[in-house]
Amino acid sequence: MTKVSVLSQTGASVGEIELNDAIFGIEPNEAVLFDAVIAQRASLRQGNHKVKNRSEVAGGGRKPWRQKGTGRARQGSIRSPQWRGGGIVFGPTPRSYAYKLPKKVRRLALKSALSAKVVEQNFVVLDALTLDAPKTKDFAAILKALEINKKALFVTAELNENAALSARNIPGVTVLTANGINVLDLLGHDKVVFTQDAVKKVEEVLG
Repeated sequence: MTKVSVLSQTGASVGEIELNDAIFGIEPNEAVLFDAVIAQRASLRQGNHKVKNRSEVAGGGRKPWRQKGTGRARQGSIRSPQWRGGGIVFGPTPRSYAYKLPKKVRRLALKSALSAKVVEQNFVVLDALTLDAPKTKDFAAILKALEINKKALFVTAELNENAALSARNIPGVTVLTANGINVLDLLGHDKVVFTQDAVKKVEEVLG
């Protein structure tokens, strides 16, 4: 099993933890990671694009000229698609772009993302993440002690409201629960910081 140092909030080493190789020690599958990222980004699209078709544009109730005898092409409405100001043919309408990947593929993608962070040595384990009150200054001190100056993802076992409120004003820092980890956030942050309890919870779910 892979061993990782456990750090305190002050940056001091307080022990070691053994990571489950079935979750944190597999060879990252790049194809699955790619599929997971594309699927997640697709589900984030609003899909609220809209154009007006022939039945929705204003006007065009009267036939512009009689059917025969004018020498011009026959027309039934000035709001037909070929007219300026007419309806749009086959334009975009509101839709959902979301689609689901198979459960085994989603789990493999999470394991691959976690393993990739361990291989890159960008995986940090904290003994605990405790803040007495929501205070950005205190969270910034933790980042400094851990020598984190890039985008960082903090993962806790349960909702830590003080940590979430303290971190939300710091650019590039995100706080999630173990239940909310996802491939896009794992790959989108340079450092991934788990509490010991979060590691155990992830191992229970994915193990």
